Amino acid sequence: MSWYRTAAGRRLAPLLAVLALVLVAGCTAGRSTSSTSAPASAANSLDFTGTTLSDQPFNGATLTGTPVVLWFWAPWCTVCRAEAPDVVAVAAEYAGRVTFLGVAGLGQVDAMKAFVAETGTSGFQHVSDVDGSLWQRFGVVSQPSFVFVGGSGSAQRIVGSLGTSDLRQHTQALLSASAGT
Repeated sequence: MSWYRTAAGRRLAPLLAVLALVLVAGCTAGRSTSSTSAPASAANSLDFTGTTLSDQPFNGATLTGTPVVLWFWAPWCTVCRAEAPDVVAVAAEYAGRVTFLGVAGLGQVDAMKAFVAETGTSGFQHVSDVDGSLWQRFGVVSQPSFVFVGGSGSAQRIVGSLGTSDLRQHTQALLSASAGT
């Protein structure tokens, strides 16, 4: 008799499946980061639509020409949860000059909404990316990740968690580069 046919096996199977998914998808550990160009072309990097976590339609093209920080997170990601206060602080510091947009994926919308409520990240919009199309568009394969989109549409992807100082540094560089465009 296989382990799955036992009562304990049937109870553990869903938990093991979720654990396997978490291990495969991975929550980027630590503060290590890597920087690459995001694959979305400069001409259309913000040409996407979606739905916000407040169930409103969102058109990324409305942000074209302005500096934007896309924060890719998952509701179950403990690293994302830990960095949320840093993201909130920098988003507030640059409010009106740089738009921060959360891109929530790898979870259910109710869990995404709970994450925003529990982490105090409701000060900026979040788009639900349940199908992963935005993550794929920007070449994001793990969370947390950031994509800094300049006013010209250029995009730089940072994989991994950013603390307040690093996030502020990248955001300031984005703002400075956008001022020159």
